This record gives sequence, structure tokens and C-alpha cells, in this order.
Amino acid sequence: MSATRYRRFLKLCEEWPKDESKRGRDLGTFLRQKVASAFREGENTQISDPEKCDQMYESLARINSNMYKEKFPRAKDTSFTGVTVEECRMLLATGNMQQTDEEKKGLWKTLIDRFSSKPEDGPTSEKSEK
Repeated sequence: MSATRYRRFLKLCEEWPKDESKRGRDLGTFLRQKVASAFREGENTQISDPEKCDQMYESLARINSNMYKEKFPRAKDTSFTGVTVEECRMLLATGNMQQTDEEKKGLWKTLIDRFSSKPEDGPTSEKSEK
């Protein structure tokens, strides 16, 4: 039975799309790593909790087949902000995320510098004297 489970997960990994624009954050790549880790001995791997393994497979298979997308169709192809799927993909691409992180670091450094500097010899408050 382990061999069957292993083959089912391998097939799922083959079908699961990879998104090269999300290097280091891609769900398809993460899934492949988890399957490789869980089935270290391939078809000979002993499954400690077969029921949980089967539930995990069924859940992932439903997501991969877009079952929920078909069951609950969206009225529009945009989010509440009006951003399209393609615009979201572009914004969430690793390159854009790194640029955003660098901008945040710049802003964060600016805020730290502004608020951590000691006030110049100004008047002290009564609370600091007590």
C-alpha cells in the first residue's frame, strides 16, 4: 500500500505547477521537497499514519484540480481592490518582493534613525526628573 501512496504523490508532484517567479516561495517546489522528505525510502517507506497521509493527498489533489474554484466560481476576475490575477502575479514575483523588502528596510532605517536619536539639549520633562 505504501507503494501506491508514493506513486500517487509522485503523480501529484508531476501535475502540480511550478511558479518560477516565486523562487524560494513556490508551493509546487515546497510540495516536492515535503514528498521527498516523507518518502525517503520511496515505495518501501513505512507510513506511520496511513489515514492522515491519505487525507493530505486528497486535500492537495482537490486544490490541484481547482475543485473549489469550480465549486465556488467568482463573479469577477479581480479582487476587491480591482487588481487582476496577472497584476497580483507580477506584484508577488520574487524580484518585486525583494525590491519591496529593500524599500521597507530603507524606510525602517529612516524611522529608527529618526526616533532613536537623542534629543539635542532641549528642556527636560518633569517626568524624567522624578
